[in-house]
Amino acid sequence: MTLPVRRGAAGAFLDIRLTPGAAQNRIEEIFMDGDGRVRLKVKVTAIPEKGKANEALVKLLAKSLKCGKGRIEVAAGKLDRNKTVLVLGDPAETEIDIKKWLETV
Repeated sequence: MTLPVRRGAAGAFLDIRLTPGAAQNRIEEIFMDGDGRVRLKVKVTAIPEKGKANEALVKLLAKSLKCGKGRIEVAAGKLDRNKTVLVLGDPAETEIDIKKWLETV
């Protein structure tokens, strides 16, 4: 299976399926959704209200990737469970770092 990461002009994009209102914050697995897109399944305890779930996602990813929250932004899907997150940084290095991290998930 391919990984849910691709290089962009300002960093690397990561495709995510977010489940808000979960029992605990956790990064689960890589899977293929119904549209045939590979995504990373992430659960957060925050509710999907006023951007709280998106904020929890950014915080969890920043902690897991060991980078600042300012380097991570929700690029697409702010009001959807399927999201694309942009991790800012050197595109080639950031893509490599995320791929290495995904191998440990």
